Amino acid sequence: MAAVDDFYSSAPLVRVERYTENLRDRADRVESTSGPFSDLLTRAQLAYELGLGAGSMIYLRKIFELVTHEVAEIAEVPIVSAKGKRRPFKDVLQEVNEKRNIIPLSFSGSGYKLFGELSDVIHGQSDEVVALAKYAPCRQLVLGVVDQVNKDNEFAKAIEELGWDVDDIGRIAAEGAMS
Repeated sequence: MAAVDDFYSSAPLVRVERYTENLRDRADRVESTSGPFSDLLTRAQLAYELGLGAGSMIYLRKIFELVTHEVAEIAEVPIVSAKGKRRPFKDVLQEVNEKRNIIPLSFSGSGYKLFGELSDVIHGQSDEVVALAKYAPCRQLVLGVVDQVNKDNEFAKAIEELGWDVDDIGRIAAEGAMS
């Protein structure tokens, strides 16, 4: 008869250990350690460092979605249809970008392509090696969107302080995109 702690018995005694890690002291690994997305950026970076490509991309996609939806709310772009269903992200992103130019000019023609890259990895259409290889460029582009929105917010504040019409923000941004 096998002993209770015999690994090869039909019911070996197993001890499960739980490991938790406090990440607060590691927040300085990413450039943006403040702001609403710093926690998600930290998590993305840690997932990447642990070799979790899809995990790191999930956080990047979440940041992209959140920033787009926040600007949609400000720009009064609905994220749900009249029937109460969520609108396709592509449609929301396109309308938000038309009103507020959240996609940096250098890749504005491919704004939705970034979301597609992130989604392809998440939905298993690439392996971890590919996901890890795509992490740095995707992260850079997502940070570009966040920076673009931050710049727009700074411009909006300046325009408001000057007493200009708030509608000028979208027009000025659109003119800047054309020049």
